[in-house]
Amino acid sequence: MWKKNPNVSYTVRQDLCTGCGVCQGACPTGALTIKATKSGEFRPIIDEKKCNNSKGCHRCYDSCPGVGVNLLCFAKENFKDEGVQEDKMVGRYLKCFTGYSNDEKIRYHSASGGMITQFLIWLLENNLIDGAVVTKFDNNNALMVSSYIATTRDEVIAARSSKYAPVTLNHAVQDIKNAPGTRYVVVGVPCHVQGFRKMMAMDKRLREKIVGLFAVYCSCGRTFNLTEYVLKERGINRDCLTYFQYRDEGCLGSLKAKVLQKGSILKPFTPYAECFVENGEQVYKEEFQSYYHPLKSFFIPRRCLFCIDHYGELADVSFGDIHIKPYSDDKIGVNSLIVRKRDWLDLLKRCRENGNITLDEVSFETISDSQKMSFKKKGRNGAFLKIVSFLGGSVPKYDVDYLRPPMLRDYFDYMQNRFQQFIGRHKKLWFLIPLLKGKVDIH
Repeated sequence: MWKKNPNVSYTVRQDLCTGCGVCQGACPTGALTIKATKSGEFRPIIDEKKCNNSKGCHRCYDSCPGVGVNLLCFAKENFKDEGVQEDKMVGRYLKCFTGYSNDEKIRYHSASGGMITQFLIWLLENNLIDGAVVTKFDNNNALMVSSYIATTRDEVIAARSSKYAPVTLNHAVQDIKNAPGTRYVVVGVPCHVQGFRKMMAMDKRLREKIVGLFAVYCSCGRTFNLTEYVLKERGINRDCLTYFQYRDEGCLGSLKAKVLQKGSILKPFTPYAECFVENGEQVYKEEFQSYYHPLKSFFIPRRCLFCIDHYGELADVSFGDIHIKPYSDDKIGVNSLIVRKRDWLDLLKRCRENGNITLDEVSFETISDSQKMSFKKKGRNGAFLKIVSFLGGSVPKYDVDYLRPPMLRDYFDYMQNRFQQFIGRHKKLWFLIPLLKGKVDIH
């Protein structure tokens, strides 16, 4: 039996860890270190000699989003401005918008619209924040990412676009505490935001230094194995990469890899790919939907099957795509935004008035219509929670009452997802993926 207040070894043992890394910053004795595992995910390693759990410490567990979060409670505590609305799909919010960067280069090379990049640059250049925690691909390892506090335009731009890899903010808490400023923004996916909300609730010093939490909509995470598989399948030697992005050059965009690869010539892997030589480097480009969607759940972590927060309901501002007409007709990129605090709403409007961004108000229904996965998270994933709980498994706890009971198809869906994930976690079984993956649907 576990103690009433365990440490995050409980989270790991129950396979509930999101790999967010907040627990490392929560530990007062330095007993926690986040490491990448062979399964392609981040996990905390605990030095039991340093751990004070036996003396009553459980800060790591208390900050852990993997075991669940009180979404309704935190939202009521943090989003109380006049005019706030509430919807079970998105939580509390003030206004919704579409928008994009007015810098065409930033807009074109971002995943969709470049709003986060442009807004952060404007905030920094107008001395409204001291820095922002962002994430980029590691220059020394194409399968890894690194997070850092960006304080310049170039550092923000280096982190643009989608990663589709595990992201750990394990150094962010301590980096923010040690940094000289008092106005920092943290950019992450919903589980990062949940972890920071929990951490800020019990850490006054951190709470006083973070002025904003920005979330990127998240349908689900991906393990590092996704990148390894995609590169291997296309004959791209990761050790020869000089540039890599999952979504570059316009709305949705393309996988783009540049390699100094001798001895073999890259060839298009699908009809939606092209290869050419540029400045002495081989360049491989392939449309996003051609390589990403057919891979289904093979590289999705198990914990993502229990997530019900698509939009980042505890973020001050959430950013994402909007792939419905007429916005999908724009081939450069358009973002959607959900704003939950008056201060950030006013700053976005100032940024628009300064000519840095385009911003148009829309209804939440418009955004909701473009986010099919949000319905799966509230519906199917909610059913998964009840299935595993009924079977005696450990699941994250949420303070919501709208999760539907499971139907027969949910049981089959859960088994199918777990089967695909098993294959994705075992490289010896990757030969089965081409036989089982879905069809390409560019439209």
